[in-house]
Amino acid sequence: MNKTAIKNFAIWARRKLIGDITYKAGLYGVTEQGVAQAEQPAQGIQIIPLGRAGQTQIEGSDIALRAAFVAAIAQKARETDYKTAFQTVVEQIAYTWFNRLIAIRFMEVNGYLPSGVRVLSSENPAKLEPDFVTTPFDAELSFTDKERERVLKLKDANRLDELFRMLFIKQCNALGEVLPGLFEKVEDYTELLLTLSFTDKDGVVYHLTHDIAQDDFDVTKGGQVEIIGWMYQYYNTEPKDEVFALLKKNVKITKERIPAATQLFTPDWIVRYMVENSLGRLWVEGRPNDELKSGWKYYLEEAGQEPAVQARLKEIRAQYGKMQPEDIRCIDPCMGSGHILVCLFDVLMQIYETRGYTRRDAVRRIIGNNLYGLDIDNRAAQLAYFSVMMKARQYDSRFLSRKLDNGKPDIHKPNVYAIRQSNDLDKDMVNYFTGGDKKLKGYMDALIHDMQDAREYGSIITVSQVDFDALYNRFDALWDEMSLYKTMLMDELLPFVRVAEALAQKYDVVVTNPPYMGSSGMGDDLSKFVKNHYPDSKSDLFAVFIERCGEMTKKNGYQAMITQHAWMFLSSFEKLRGKLMARDTVNMAHLGARAFEEIGGEVVQTASFVMRNGREKGYKGTYCRLIEPASQQGKEDMFLAGDNRYVACQDNFAKIPGGPVAYWANKAIISAFEKKISIHSIARPRLGFATGDNDRFMRFWFEPSHERIGYGFCDRNAAQTGGRKWFPTNKGGSYRKWYGNFDLVVNWENDGYEIRNFRDDTGYLRSRPQNLDECFCDGVTWTVICNHSSFRYSPKGMLYNNKGPILGKRDDEINYLVLGYLNTCVAEYILQILSPTLGFEAGYISNLPYVSQQTLKNYEVLLVKECISLSRS
Repeated sequence: MNKTAIKNFAIWARRKLIGDITYKAGLYGVTEQGVAQAEQPAQGIQIIPLGRAGQTQIEGSDIALRAAFVAAIAQKARETDYKTAFQTVVEQIAYTWFNRLIAIRFMEVNGYLPSGVRVLSSENPAKLEPDFVTTPFDAELSFTDKERERVLKLKDANRLDELFRMLFIKQCNALGEVLPGLFEKVEDYTELLLTLSFTDKDGVVYHLTHDIAQDDFDVTKGGQVEIIGWMYQYYNTEPKDEVFALLKKNVKITKERIPAATQLFTPDWIVRYMVENSLGRLWVEGRPNDELKSGWKYYLEEAGQEPAVQARLKEIRAQYGKMQPEDIRCIDPCMGSGHILVCLFDVLMQIYETRGYTRRDAVRRIIGNNLYGLDIDNRAAQLAYFSVMMKARQYDSRFLSRKLDNGKPDIHKPNVYAIRQSNDLDKDMVNYFTGGDKKLKGYMDALIHDMQDAREYGSIITVSQVDFDALYNRFDALWDEMSLYKTMLMDELLPFVRVAEALAQKYDVVVTNPPYMGSSGMGDDLSKFVKNHYPDSKSDLFAVFIERCGEMTKKNGYQAMITQHAWMFLSSFEKLRGKLMARDTVNMAHLGARAFEEIGGEVVQTASFVMRNGREKGYKGTYCRLIEPASQQGKEDMFLAGDNRYVACQDNFAKIPGGPVAYWANKAIISAFEKKISIHSIARPRLGFATGDNDRFMRFWFEPSHERIGYGFCDRNAAQTGGRKWFPTNKGGSYRKWYGNFDLVVNWENDGYEIRNFRDDTGYLRSRPQNLDECFCDGVTWTVICNHSSFRYSPKGMLYNNKGPILGKRDDEINYLVLGYLNTCVAEYILQILSPTLGFEAGYISNLPYVSQQTLKNYEVLLVKECISLSRS
């Protein structure tokens, strides 16, 4: 698959569609600047003045369509300014047509179009004109006499692009009967602004059919999920870049921008690892099937357990064995474009087939009973819905063509939804629905309360357990009634209730790649919600989802996720780790950096894991350490080779300070922690001051006049006299052991008076003077943010910055001994357990186990002094 071509096309197509729609809107006098006032010189005709560009005359139905377009912008402008509203509506129109183009291209390549005729291309690769344009009446579409007449006129006049647009819209509307989740009837003004052309070689249709290999869409050659997922991610490239550019300017991520900021297509092998080890495990543990397992490349056999643990697991598996395939509920609560849902579909199909179901029966049950998906982004929901429906069509060739006795399509709709919120519901419609029934009103009031801002908070909201069967019975009772609200009930309220049910119920299997968003990027409302409802995981949205997915999982069900690995180690997630100790980690693929091809560098470091929602004391999990390979492919290869695997009992994690998921810690290290003798018992690490503005208060040593630098002053009292202003300070620096990185001096005139009184305009103290009693004392310093730890001796006369902390005791011998220990490979190994991220904060140093060897003291001190001397020279 040529992802470069896909990326280039998706980014360009978004710009092209938005540009063409904006241009067409401008011809109707609707621009970012405002709306031109239409003149009506005659009945059924409007003149739109366009300034120097002249004017546009519109007539007939186009007048109402223009008015509807203007009204849509005005409604959106109630929430924001006019310009943003215009851009939002245009963006919605653009992605609607983009999604449909991709869907139709996929269907025509695989022969899934019910019409049987290619819409965007021709069976003959050398022919530019789509087969649909050449032989429109060969398609299984119904044309009215008026439409037939128009088709013939356009062909005779050689107005082929106009004919193409007419037929394309007709095909979309026809697909609305079989795929309403993607091809539902759009607002008519959306069709008014469509500008597709197949003759234009700089058009979207030409580039889609010529720039991207047909095989990339072919399900028999690995298409579908990959192409749809990458198209969705790449389409959002520029909006995502814009979000992160704004974040650098301290602009929070708004609810409208969350999808673009957090979308990340999960590599296929990681999806299969999660699904095979959750859904697959659930089934084969209850009904062992070696033949089924043999087809799962990424399935990990359970680690060997003690007899007592085995006995308890046997009881759990007996319960799994009572399940039938249709009993299994699976959900991806952050489904994106549906990659995980499609993989779940594949494994569910395999499970059904082992029980003797036909593919037709299995497809219906999977769609109706097994599979659920949710997302806050309607664009993603459309594509996820389409992906699931195409997977159904792949397994059942007549899935899209079966009819009921009345001629209507006999197609089951998947439980795949864009999350809806109660703020959008019409109150009169809700009152009509409840009909004065107090119980129904109580149920609806509870759901309306819970889902007020559901589109912003998504699947992390908790929904009340109400009698959903009673609500569905009410829908059934109203189905035959003639009511002004009937369409609204079925198009708005019913999907709302279905989303609420999907959020309220529990699942046997929860699999997802949640959004990654630190608290600093969250909007005020989201940040407040997370702090109130998820205080133990509030630091990042991915951690919130770890908690929430656990709540959605049934007792002894499986939760499989890929997240950033920070929750495994950082102190800010210590309480979350405590909660997760109530579940068994069955296995983990610790991926580290570069698990995603699209993300370089060390910033996003991930781990994929499978947990059972139950705790068996003494349970041992399997952990695959894949952090060394520097590519996605390298990590997969190491996983399949079975290299770097560890078996660990998570009971041991609690013996390490902070409870990190240090699965690679050996018995000797665990034993050292159990003795509870640490660095803190002999030398306390302290952070130094923070200036609040380093550019203002710091200089390189060669910048100030030498006479103003306080070299030789060894204590605070001496530093307060003598007219010296600048004093040497430790501020971390590059990797360097034993001695050095003395590049900076800080303004500490009059005992740091300016720094200690540095305030902003509101009087808020910007600096942070702390641990000043350690100023000018000798000790050990280090760099907090660094790939590898490196500790240095700091002589008397130095100040300490918060990025260059101090560790020491007013005992030279102990300082030397501690420095020697910290620079050993043993200390570095243990620090990688306490903090495998890029930070070596003072708390981690404090918790290092320390054992003094009395007989070697003098020898160690001499060695350390020699190392310092060599480094200094």
